[in-house]
Amino acid sequence: AAALALMPRLAELLEKDGSDGLFRKVEMPLLLVLLQMERTGLHADPERLREQSEGLGAEIDRMVAEIHAAAGEDFNIDSPQQLSHVLFDVWGLPTQGLKKTRKGFYSTNAKVIEGFADGGYEASKYVREVLDYRERAKIKNTYLDALPQLIRRDGRIHTTLNQTVAATGRLSSSDPNLQNIPTRSELGHRVRTAFTVPEDCVFLACDYSQIELRLLAHLSGDEHLVAAFNEGADFHRATAARVFGVPVEEVTPQLRSRAKAVNFGIVYGQQAYGLATSLKIPRAEAQEMIDRYFEAYPGVRAYLDQSIAFARKNGYAVTMYGRKRHIRDIKSGNFQLRSFAERTAMNHPMQGTAADIIKIAMTRVPSRLREEGLKSRLVLQIHDELDFEVPRDEIESLSELVRDTMQGVAKLRVPLLADVSYGKNWAEAK
Repeated sequence: AAALALMPRLAELLEKDGSDGLFRKVEMPLLLVLLQMERTGLHADPERLREQSEGLGAEIDRMVAEIHAAAGEDFNIDSPQQLSHVLFDVWGLPTQGLKKTRKGFYSTNAKVIEGFADGGYEASKYVREVLDYRERAKIKNTYLDALPQLIRRDGRIHTTLNQTVAATGRLSSSDPNLQNIPTRSELGHRVRTAFTVPEDCVFLACDYSQIELRLLAHLSGDEHLVAAFNEGADFHRATAARVFGVPVEEVTPQLRSRAKAVNFGIVYGQQAYGLATSLKIPRAEAQEMIDRYFEAYPGVRAYLDQSIAFARKNGYAVTMYGRKRHIRDIKSGNFQLRSFAERTAMNHPMQGTAADIIKIAMTRVPSRLREEGLKSRLVLQIHDELDFEVPRDEIESLSELVRDTMQGVAKLRVPLLADVSYGKNWAEAK
């Protein structure tokens, strides 16, 4: 009753804010699509989850024994206080520059101890073992042990997809969160093998290729960035050639990897400190790489500066489709708060527009499925990817339909590309 009573006033405020178009054209049509996806769910194999849990449990037991042996004592690895004692008192890792917690011991969060794992200390291999243990324990507890309890009588897991949680406009997943399964780790791959499809179907994934970088090219209008995408070459290799001043054919895998880090770092407003940390290089070298990037793509520097100026003037950043993200700290006197606000101002037009585009695609694809009389079903969305349960005799037609629909959502200065892959389970599809 309260929501109904508020509706006229909220509708008035949406219109005044200029956000009613996004609300009515993007968000509201998506409601029924999300409802259907939640009702359909994902087919899951409880036996595979049980086998993986047992196997990972054995690995964890072995790791705990090795860590205890290295420490010369039994202790609870999950206890920050006990682990702190082992790291700094028993293994003698340096504490210089570290802060103590309120309880009086040095922090053992991942950011703190990851530096020790790669720091060449005598105990580094044991620290790496601790980090590996944590990753395995989290996967086991969060997914392998918990997911079987969530499989309903239809043999499926039904996540909840939320429209109004992420400030960027992206959808989020909860109960369970299926978007947080690590995408690039071998452990995440294991978990995904348990998400299967009926015998006569395949799991098909279609995801946008480098959508945020393509949006950066479109929004900035940088001629070199636009040309790199329109020529259809390896974009990260092309960036490496321009940034490091070498011919494209002489770009090594290491240079390409560094260029890739810079490309994605720029999208998220990353500064020299963040790039240096991710690449494990000196800060001065990271700053030089960023400077070279902006020399190679001057239109990008101008666009990012304009984005910050727009947010400072208006108090928000906005996407191509009118999604506003209000940024209250953009004029803050606190350097850290202001810096984060500026990174948000730079990133939101790209990340938020990508969120808008995938949402529009999500409403168009099911509509086309009905028009074509196909039995394929949209079962999940993760960031820039749509996942389907597809009868084998529809693989070809569904692939073409989804790719064409996703690529046709927006007309940009550069091609909007979507890649299709499939397999007998989620892991094989990706």
